[in-house]
Amino acid sequence: MVGRRMRIGELSRLTGASVRSLRYYEEQGLLRPLRRPSGYREYRPEDAATVRGIRLLLGAGLGTATIGELLPCMTGDGEALAPACSAMLSDLHRERVRLSEAAEELLAARDRLDAIIEAGSRLDPVDPAECDVIAAPAR
Repeated sequence: MVGRRMRIGELSRLTGASVRSLRYYEEQGLLRPLRRPSGYREYRPEDAATVRGIRLLLGAGLGTATIGELLPCMTGDGEALAPACSAMLSDLHRERVRLSEAAEELLAARDRLDAIIEAGSRLDPVDPAECDVIAAPAR
């Protein structure tokens, strides 16, 4: 596929990213396809690795703005990525802290929901019709 250009549908099939996602990546400045005079997008073979890298970083919890900053400084084929320089490590650590904090918030929310469920489990079985009356708005 060296030197061969492809249209968006082929890149989608090659990478598993939807056409809609590819257009979104372009809107975000993460992909820069060539444009034919007809307006059709043309992608280079190396764009497939870029898309795989984008998807890897999205899967790691990074947002597109952060990916836009970090992806040019990553090495790899899109199947595996690594920072190209140690200066990126502080950004990656910052993102890890952000994800850890978000995970802690989700766990705390789950614990609160568990407490609500537990409080409800001590109730006598209720007729579902009673719940409908309770939940109905007052008129």
